[in-house]
Amino acid sequence: MNPAPGDGRDTAEVDPLAQPDSSFNTLPGWTWVGCYGGYFLTADHLHDAGFEHGFFTRRWHGRGPDELAAYLSCGVTVHRPQQVHGNVVLEASAAFCAPWPDADGLVSDRGGQSLWVCGADCTPVLLADPQTGHVAACHAGWRGVAAGILPEAIARLEQRGADRSQLLIALGPAVSGERYQVEESVALQVGEAVAAEPRSLEQLQRQGVILPDSEQGRWRLDIRQAAAQQLQSEGIDSERIRTCPLCTIAEPTLFHSWRRDQVKTVQWSGIVGQAAI
Repeated sequence: MNPAPGDGRDTAEVDPLAQPDSSFNTLPGWTWVGCYGGYFLTADHLHDAGFEHGFFTRRWHGRGPDELAAYLSCGVTVHRPQQVHGNVVLEASAAFCAPWPDADGLVSDRGGQSLWVCGADCTPVLLADPQTGHVAACHAGWRGVAAGILPEAIARLEQRGADRSQLLIALGPAVSGERYQVEESVALQVGEAVAAEPRSLEQLQRQGVILPDSEQGRWRLDIRQAAAQQLQSEGIDSERIRTCPLCTIAEPTLFHSWRRDQVKTVQWSGIVGQAAI
C-alpha cells in the first residue's frame, strides 16, 4: 500500500485511510472497519464466523484495551498479558488486572472475554473455534515461533473442546520478510520449530520462510510465513489461515515499527470469544 521509507515519495499522499472510497478495501480476505474512533482491520473469515475482533493501528495510540474493547463489543471483560517473547499461554481469567502476568498468549475460559496482544513488528495471531466459541490471542515474534507458542495455543483450545482442524486463524500486520534481517542462528532456530522435523536453510528458503541477504551470515526472515508453516504442521489447513500482507516497517502512516523507529510503541489486536460459559 504505502511505499517503503526512503523511496522519495510522500507517504501522506498515498495514505490508505486518508480518503476512504471504492479503492479503500482492496486487501483480499481483509476489511477495514470504520467507526467513530477511526479504522481497524478485520479478517473476513473470522467476521463471517461471527467473531468480533480487530487489528488496530498506530492511529489509536494512547488508547489501550480497556478503551478499544468497546469498539469490538459491549460489556466484555478485558484480558491481556505482560509480553516476554516466550511460549506461555494462560487462561484469560488469570490476566484480568495489573500487574499483568508474564505470558505471550491467552485462551478464553468463559464467555464475554476480550483477549488482547500488542506488537510493533511481531505477528499478532488471533485464533477462533467456531464449534465451542472459544478464542486465543498470541504475540508471535521469532522467539515465540521458535518456542512453539502457536502449538501451545492450539493445545489450550483443544482442552476447551476445540477440534484443531476447524480452527480459524488470522495473522495480522507484521514486519515482512524483505525487511527483516536476522542472524543465521535465528533462522536455524525457527527452522527447528516450524515442522515436526527440523528444516535446513535450503528447505526454509524453498518454503519462503527465509530469503537471501547480501550480508554474510545473515538472512531475511518472513516471520508470518514461518508462523503459517508451523500452523500447517500442526494440522491447520492453509485455507483456514489468513495472513495480512501489510508490513509494519513499510507502512509508517499505519503502524508503529521498532525496527524502523527504535521507539517502544505498539498497536493492539483483540478478539472476543463466543463461548456461552
